[in-house]
This record gives sequence, C-alpha cells and structure tokens, in this order.
Amino acid sequence: MEKDYKLTDYKDIWTKFCFLDESGSLSNPTDILFTIGIIKCSQPYFLQSKIYYERDKRNFHDEMKFNKLSKNNFEFAKYMLDCLFATRSLNFYSYTVDKKGEYFINNFGNDMWKAYEDITIRLVGAALPKNEVLILIADHVTVPRDIRFECNVKRKINEKYSRLAMAGVCRFDSKANDLLQLTDLIIGAINYDLKFSLGIIKKGDKYKKRFLAYLKKNLGIDEEEFLTKGFKNYIFNVFIDPDLKKEKIT
Repeated sequence: MEKDYKLTDYKDIWTKFCFLDESGSLSNPTDILFTIGIIKCSQPYFLQSKIYYERDKRNFHDEMKFNKLSKNNFEFAKYMLDCLFATRSLNFYSYTVDKKGEYFINNFGNDMWKAYEDITIRLVGAALPKNEVLILIADHVTVPRDIRFECNVKRKINEKYSRLAMAGVCRFDSKANDLLQLTDLIIGAINYDLKFSLGIIKKGDKYKKRFLAYLKKNLGIDEEEFLTKGFKNYIFNVFIDPDLKKEKIT
C-alpha cells in the first residue's frame, strides 16, 4: 500500500524539476512524428550554473536549438551535452508518437491540444516514482485562450495518483532557460534520427548529424543504429510509439 505522506515526512520526499520541450508539429499533417522530452533533476542549479558560467566565459548568448545547429554554435551544443552527462541525480525521458498511427488517431483525432496534454501526462507518469513531487517547467507555446494546459496537467496528474504528485506547472520562453534549450537539443536529435530511419530525411545537415552521433556515443549506441526500438539505461528512457515501429523503414 502506498504511504500517505505528511508534511513531517519531508525528508523522505524528493522534489524534482522537470524541463519539458517538444519537437515536431501536432498541427502540420505532413510532420508525422511528434516528440516530447523532459530533463528531470533535483537541483537544477548545478547543471544550469555550469552552462551559464561557460556562456559568460565565451561571451556566447545565443539560444541553442537543434534546428539552428551550425558551425558557430556546434561546440557549445556539445559542451551542454557534456554537462548533462556529468551531472548527478538527473534523468531524461522522451516519448515519440506516430501521428499516422492507430493509437494517435483513435485517441486524439484532430484535437492537437488534447494530444499534447495527454502525451505530457503520460510522459510525466513514466518519470514519477511514489516518493516524488514534481514541478514542471515547459516551453512556451501559443495556445487558444480557452486552453488551460498548466492547470489541466497539474489537476489530472494529482487526480490520477490521488496525491500531491505535481506541485505546479509553468511555461517559460526557452530563450530564458538553458535546460529547456538542452531538452530541445536532445529531442531534436531523437526526432531527426527517427526521420532518417523512415527515409523522411535523405541527406541531412552535417552539424545535426554530428550532434546526433555525439549523443549516441555518450549513450553507448552505434552511430549506424537507429532509435526506432527506443533506448533505456540508468539515465535515459527513450520511448517510441509502437505504431512507428510498423512504418516502412527505408
């Protein structure tokens, strides 16, 4: 039976931050892959401060995004990834959905906001042990005025687990947060790899391919091996929609 925690049990409860970003478009019918990912850590200060001080040292203040990798920012992207792998008490989770797949069509149809909300809840659930309370920081996305993503995600997760599991959800512009940018780099690389496996991308950009290869090297994955089956180790949990595995690999 799950323990009913009280305020006096604060030493037994882990409070962790999750930084969430997405890659791909739910509204674009030609973009069949949609990936969301989170970096989860108990003390964001240690990872954030490493990146901040290095930015200051290099006088480098550009926003880091996978789709904007170039000669000018590639080395800094590698540095950010090195910082992640050197940080303790940190985990990464991602979920990629196939928008042409049976699961997505049957559950969401054309309701992209319901899809975004439900996929987020599913991913957070995979990252939520019984003795943790999470705080979710998400990249800002422009939504219709009647969409209450932050309120719904907090309420539904707490109702689902019948406890305080999600302390709060807030959106920030990723330009102001390096951990959101780092999440973007990783999920962008995952999405890119899957598009290669499906033949959606034929040649590709050399800096994006080099970053993907560097990520795989850190994970202990062969550069020629695709992530279509997902990946899991003590830090990373990359989950791929089973419907995507049915797609023709070219």
